[in-house]
Amino acid sequence: MILVSSDVGISYPDVTLVIQVGIPSDREQYIHRLGRTGREGKEGEGILLIAPWEEYFLNKIKDLPLEKFPLPDLDPQAQLKIEQSMAKIDNDIKEAAYHAWLCYYNSIMEIGREKTTVAELANRFSESIGLQRPPSLFRKTALKMGLKDIPGIRIRR
Repeated sequence: MILVSSDVGISYPDVTLVIQVGIPSDREQYIHRLGRTGREGKEGEGILLIAPWEEYFLNKIKDLPLEKFPLPDLDPQAQLKIEQSMAKIDNDIKEAAYHAWLCYYNSIMEIGREKTTVAELANRFSESIGLQRPPSLFRKTALKMGLKDIPGIRIRR
């Protein structure tokens, strides 16, 4: 059985594997998520999939038993299939993903403190999901996020 969930705090029995995609907001959240597995004396394990700019988070959990694996080589045919699949996704969904990505990483102090870095990473993310150019933000949103006048951030007119 596969369960896909956000941080909802529900306990399910017999969970043997937790896969976390992206860094949690802090160390406690990481442990809490991982705690969904290995309950009642049972074995369990976790996988944390992170981007290169998220590697700083490993310092926050370095006292835990971790094993780092190298990125696998991606077969050119698999890469082509991924690109073809991404091309089928509606641009409105991709734009919403960009905005969500930008809001999340802008809120993380270790990354969001340097706004030009957030913009550069967001624009790389935008490109990776197949957008021709990064979506624009409402002016009010950009102001609230401290992103107005940051190179690479587009503002709606």
